[in-house]
Amino acid sequence: MALIIQKYGGTSVATIDKIKHVAKKVVETKKAGNDLIVVVSAMAGETDRLIELAHQIVARPDEREYDVMVSTGEQVSIALLSMAIQDLGCKAVSFLGFQIKIVTNSDFSKARILNIDSEKITNELRNGSIIVIAGFQGIDEQGNITTLGRGGSDTTAVAVAAALKADVCEIYTDVEGVYTTDPTICANARKLERISYDEMLEMASLGAKVLHTRSVEFAKKYSVPIHVRYTFSQNTGTLVTKEDEIMEKVIVSGVTYNKDEAKITIVKVPDKPGIASKIFKPISEANINVDMVIQNVSEDGFTDVTFTVSKSECKKALEVIKGVVQEIGAADVRYDKDIVKVSIVGVGMRSHAGVAAKMFTVLADEGINIMMISTSEIKISCVINAKYTELAVRVLHDAFELGEHMVSEE
Repeated sequence: MALIIQKYGGTSVATIDKIKHVAKKVVETKKAGNDLIVVVSAMAGETDRLIELAHQIVARPDEREYDVMVSTGEQVSIALLSMAIQDLGCKAVSFLGFQIKIVTNSDFSKARILNIDSEKITNELRNGSIIVIAGFQGIDEQGNITTLGRGGSDTTAVAVAAALKADVCEIYTDVEGVYTTDPTICANARKLERISYDEMLEMASLGAKVLHTRSVEFAKKYSVPIHVRYTFSQNTGTLVTKEDEIMEKVIVSGVTYNKDEAKITIVKVPDKPGIASKIFKPISEANINVDMVIQNVSEDGFTDVTFTVSKSECKKALEVIKGVVQEIGAADVRYDKDIVKVSIVGVGMRSHAGVAAKMFTVLADEGINIMMISTSEIKISCVINAKYTELAVRVLHDAFELGEHMVSEE
């Protein structure tokens, strides 16, 4: 008997008919002789509706009350799914995050899971019940309801799988698996049978929306195999697992893009020790995540510092930076939201030279200017003008032979 964790996203439970379909899949898995825990998101569109309600009341909602409200969407979906499972003749019981004590820190709207009390879950599994858990939410040590950020149900599912040492965590979504790139941009995008944790982590952080970044971090840390599958078929999806020799032979596994980027430039910054700290410490204290950073060559004792943040945090970052600009004596601050970050990812880059040069040449040949560059062992990212997104993705996908019937045998 295997212990399986299944997670169903908002599109999978968007309607009553879809919830009934999910219930049938869940019951089939249970009747095959498995112990089963199901993690569910709010019905598609419900969280957005709740967020809109909050912003109709106030421009910047109190963070604690915001989490209390947006966490309610999952309460509806877990109850409905449990009812549907019971109607098919199986025992099912639903739990909110605080009921099974998914303990998080107090960072409202993007809390991190600290611990999961598995006792109540284990007891219900012994009783033969299918456990249905609300994704996306937890409780802090002061008893406040917290949420994990958009896409946090993936993190809930993998964290539960890690806590209970599950055999596999199946993430059901609206795509067949993980693709070499966005199939809506490249018609010949290819579904990957397997991908390493590191590659998936990079792809998730760089804009691929199949899995939440923190869920992959959990999976890698605790060696939880993730099977990404399509809710409405029986087809095999993509297995996210430990790196193997076959993966290392492929130079590039995928091309990603992220439109949720804004570029901020501080102009004419005094080039002296301690300035970088004065710029980025207040940003960190405001809990704003900085992605890429570049500093121009100093001229006459001054330099420009450019960095990227998510578009949703751009306004907040600019408010922080305006005070910093005055403090350090910089000339000005500028921003640009009309950008995109395009990246190539592959564990094979570790052992192959010339990948970056090829990427830059391919973009240059199409007249695409590169504003910023960031690299790691297994990825190269370039910030470019947003209008070139689809062109850049297509030419890179073709250049590295990632499409159907294009894969190199080398």
